[in-house]
Amino acid sequence: MHTLLAIIIASIFGGALSLAVAAVFAYSARLSWVPLLVSYAIGALLGAAFLEILPHAFETANNAGVGIAHITGTILVGILMFFVLEKLVLWRHCHTDHCEAHAPVPDHGHDHGRSGLMITVGDTFHNFVDGVIIAAAFMTNFQLGVVTALAIIAHEIPQEVGDFLILLHSGYSKRSAFLINLLASLATVVGGVLAYYALDTMRGAVPYTLGIAAASMIYVAVADLIPGLHKRAELHATLQQVILIGLGVGTVWYTGWLLEGLA
Repeated sequence: MHTLLAIIIASIFGGALSLAVAAVFAYSARLSWVPLLVSYAIGALLGAAFLEILPHAFETANNAGVGIAHITGTILVGILMFFVLEKLVLWRHCHTDHCEAHAPVPDHGHDHGRSGLMITVGDTFHNFVDGVIIAAAFMTNFQLGVVTALAIIAHEIPQEVGDFLILLHSGYSKRSAFLINLLASLATVVGGVLAYYALDTMRGAVPYTLGIAAASMIYVAVADLIPGLHKRAELHATLQQVILIGLGVGTVWYTGWLLEGLA
């Protein structure tokens, strides 16, 4: 399959699938399931970062004559960059119904669209970066692209649920909230296509882009998602979280192994 076509399909499918599942959760109010998705997403993100993206980043860096220290430095800068962006409320994720920003409120508590506008801008930027990450992964090899797309889908679902709740809280109808999130998801395709043509002429940038991709996944998992799991410290909840995180990691490993065998 042509690389550009694979990027477009993965971007569209990822955005559509995560949006559809999130809409089902948000509309049916099955928010008790969201923590389960969060635990699984943590495993998928960390598995993709450490089992797939970083090994390929180091391999492509070696082939391009780029020092390993440059890639590890890129990861460090990326983590700090995402911290600053989050502080500026451009990269703010809340993934459970216990989050203050995403907590549902009565209809009379609508904020006249302020928080909805903010989350839409942040989500559009986020989706654009996801497209760049998917493009860089597919341009390295097909297996890495598929695994990266799966990891992005896994963490997009709980985030999209939170985005739906914010838009509904801001006074948007369910239909409007869905259409707004759908338009925001198209930024993934735009980011993927633009990155394909930009990175195709700058192959030396691929290792650095993969480093930023790994930093993104590590930061989201460790800084945004894991702290929320600590709100449930009871033993059975902890065991459930560990199992689901392991399942997320295992899914990435198995997908990579399966695709490698088919290659």
